[in-house]
This record gives sequence, structure tokens and C-alpha cells, in this order.
Amino acid sequence: MPSADVSKIVNRLRRVEGQVRGVAQMVEDDRYCIDILNQMQAVKAALGRAESEILKRHAGCCVAEAIASGDAEEQKQKFGELVDLFEKAKR
Repeated sequence: MPSADVSKIVNRLRRVEGQVRGVAQMVEDDRYCIDILNQMQAVKAALGRAESEILKRHAGCCVAEAIASGDAEEQKQKFGELVDLFEKAKR
């Protein structure tokens, strides 16, 4: 993956980290619960966007390489990983 893409993901995760610290501060400051919950929703959305970027990276690199390799076992493994991931997401 190009370093620009990696930097984009890392920057996004650092922003999420800052948002989480902000939510913790809001709790410590006894801020209004709805305001805290709204910020938590924003954190989850930002984390979801980072997750999507990493999933795209996996599909674009790892899965594509397995398909191109022609190695049926590797293809099966990569497909299994994706199925397991989606199964976890449904829970």
C-alpha cells in the first residue's frame, strides 16, 4: 500500500484517539449526557470510516494477490477471513 494511504489511515485513527480523549474529558467534566452520546456516535462513525479504509486495503492488496496467485488454498483462506469478519460484524 502506498505510504500516502497508510498515512491517511493513521491520521484518521489519531483523530479518533483525540475524539475519545475528548469524550473522556466530557464525562469527567460531567457534561450533558446527550452531548456525550452525540460525541460517542461521532467516534463510532469515524472508527467505521477507518475500518472501511482498511477493509478496502485488504481487498485491494491481500485478496487481489491471492486471486492473482492462482493458489486455491490461499484464495480459500482470504475468503474465509472476510467471511469471519462479516460474521463478527453481524453480532
